[in-house]
Amino acid sequence: MIVLISKRQTVAWLSPFLVLVLLFFLVPLLYMLITSFQNSDGFTLAHYQSVLTNDYILQGFKNSITLSVISAVIALIVTLFAVYAIMRFSEPVREKILILTNLTSNFSGIPLAFAFIVLLGNSGLFTLLFDKWGIDALSSFSLYSWGGLLLIYIYFQLPLSLMLLYPIYDGIQQQWKEAAALLGASTWQFWVKIGVPVMLPGIVGTFSVLFANAMGAYASAYALTNSSYNLVAIRIGSLIQGDIFAQPELASAIAVILAVTMVTAMLLSEWSISKTRRKL
Repeated sequence: MIVLISKRQTVAWLSPFLVLVLLFFLVPLLYMLITSFQNSDGFTLAHYQSVLTNDYILQGFKNSITLSVISAVIALIVTLFAVYAIMRFSEPVREKILILTNLTSNFSGIPLAFAFIVLLGNSGLFTLLFDKWGIDALSSFSLYSWGGLLLIYIYFQLPLSLMLLYPIYDGIQQQWKEAAALLGASTWQFWVKIGVPVMLPGIVGTFSVLFANAMGAYASAYALTNSSYNLVAIRIGSLIQGDIFAQPELASAIAVILAVTMVTAMLLSEWSISKTRRKL
């Protein structure tokens, strides 16, 4: 039996969702945008001038972009091979792996940072264990450095990347492989000439999601470094909390520039995807 729903009923059902979007997305966004142009004297561009001329804030953007790009690239490379291996398992095994991956993707933020501290911190389980066994594998590694941050970022990027790449791999039809094999193409030639070009738009889109995910990450980095490492998300948090005195207007300006950076990255991704699809 087909049930027809009128426009009025559709609006009624969507009203709670629209209210949530308005209250938790649009209103804070507009407030942040308006606040970034205000000070005690009224309208001003001083906050943006401060952001663009402050070497410490610019260094935070540089560190965040570098960390986001490297973690996204490494996660993409690892999960490309991981998904290829997963596709060789049976369907029930793949479903269990995806369920585990989905659960792992929710393990982030402060609990993730504390878990790494317990395992790899100065008095962590593996640190003490390797020291007792005389293994120097972790003697030069510090979890509270750039390398430790990169490790945590890669860890929480991997499940998301795998969940995004799995449907892309699943779209590679078996008939294509069989047709290429009948024409004399090797497995390497199939992936270079057919598989990778078909998957490339999805890979680029996955990279943009991973980049945005890392740029906006705050809790894990803050719990691990406690503002000792200069990242743009940590700078925003410190300006809102106010170590000495709060500067929410400057924080809003930084957040707006961060949003523009992420939107620009996604627009470049969309342009690259559309250009790649036109060539196929």
